[in-house]
Amino acid sequence: MTDYEVRALTPDTWDAYAAMIERHGGVFGGCWCTWFHTMSWEKEREYAANRDLKKRLVEEGRAHAALVFDGDETVAWAQFGSPAELPNIRHRKQYEEETDVLPDYRVTCIFVDKRHRRRHLSDVALQGVLDLVAAAGGGTVEGYPHDKGGKREAVLYSGTRTLFERAGFDYVRPKGTTNCVMRRTVP
Repeated sequence: MTDYEVRALTPDTWDAYAAMIERHGGVFGGCWCTWFHTMSWEKEREYAANRDLKKRLVEEGRAHAALVFDGDETVAWAQFGSPAELPNIRHRKQYEEETDVLPDYRVTCIFVDKRHRRRHLSDVALQGVLDLVAAAGGGTVEGYPHDKGGKREAVLYSGTRTLFERAGFDYVRPKGTTNCVMRRTVP
C-alpha cells in the first residue's frame, strides 16, 4: 500500500484540493463542499460561485480540511470546522432542539476519490482531522455519520457510525432518520 500523507487545507494546498474536486465535477452537483458553510438562502447553487466561495474561505482561514495525499495528488479529504464556520448541518432544527453542548469542531464532509475507494482512506482523513485538532489545542469534535437506511450519497459524504467508532467517537443520539451524533474529546 502506498504511504499517504495528511496535510491541512490551506492556500498552499488549494491547487491539489481543487484538482480533486474538479476530477469529480465539483462533487455532488458542483457543491465544492460549501453546503455546510452557508445557509440554504445564501447559496448561489452554481459551480463557479461555489468554487470561488470555497477558495475565499480557505484564503480567509475559515475553511478547514484534512487532505490525504498520495504523492502530490489529493485523494481524500475530511472537512471540519467550528459550528460558526459550518452552521448548515442536516436536521439542524432537531439538532439545536436536542443538543446539550455545542462542539468546538464539526466533521461535516468526508470524500474519497473514486479511484482510491476501498482503501480505508476515510479512516486516514478522519484521523487527520483529529491530529489537526490536537495540533490546534484540542477540543470536542462531533460528527454526524450515517447510521442506518437512507441514501448512498449520505454514506459518501458523512461516513458511517462504524468509521467514527473506529476513530474513538462515542454515540450520543440519533439525528434525523438515518444519521446520528457522535462525539469525541481530543486532548
